[in-house]
Amino acid sequence: MTDTAVLVRRVRLDRADHSTVGIVLAAVSLLVMPALSYAQRRAGRALGSASAVADSKQTLLCTYLSAVLLTGLGVNSLFGWWWADPLAALVIAAVAVREGREAWRGDDCC
Repeated sequence: MTDTAVLVRRVRLDRADHSTVGIVLAAVSLLVMPALSYAQRRAGRALGSASAVADSKQTLLCTYLSAVLLTGLGVNSLFGWWWADPLAALVIAAVAVREGREAWRGDDCC
């Protein structure tokens, strides 16, 4: 077997599979996180706590990340587009890098 054939076979074996557990967890997260973010923001404002309000914004960001994850898993599951899941991971990584850079610069989130 040539090196190319081995590589092609390995790529086929490494494709993302359907994940019912992942889809359910992402859907639950997508439903719970907005309510949690709202409650955190409301409590933070009532307490005058900027850190609690900032944490609520991070929780809201988790909602968006859950939506990206659910989209990637759903597209892979429904259409068999194995590349949708890794693409979603790249989007999540880009968001994480952006958030990290903003935190490093000390940008105020609130």
